[in-house]
Amino acid sequence: MKRMIILAGVLLCSQSVLAKGDAAAGELKAMMCVACHGATGKVSVPMYPNLAGQNEAYLEHSLKAYKKGERSGGQAEVMKAYVSGLSNEDISNLAAYYASMKP
Repeated sequence: MKRMIILAGVLLCSQSVLAKGDAAAGELKAMMCVACHGATGKVSVPMYPNLAGQNEAYLEHSLKAYKKGERSGGQAEVMKAYVSGLSNEDISNLAAYYASMKP
């Protein structure tokens, strides 16, 4: 039991260490995302994913994959165009912003 409590504490701490983006800075960059992903990170058009409350590391990884052209299908080319001008810091900040929102 004691090991499980220690493991849970380590996992909780590691998640906060992995969260490295600045949500406030990400909010400023999110204006370009609103048309498809909604002002609150929740969509009204089902073909686009909700971003509010998504895992920060997943969002960051996904945005970088779009930027590198590692994703295809669906709206991948549209996403690549949107993220092509973003720095890694911008991407981290956007991920932090959307992860901080209530789903």
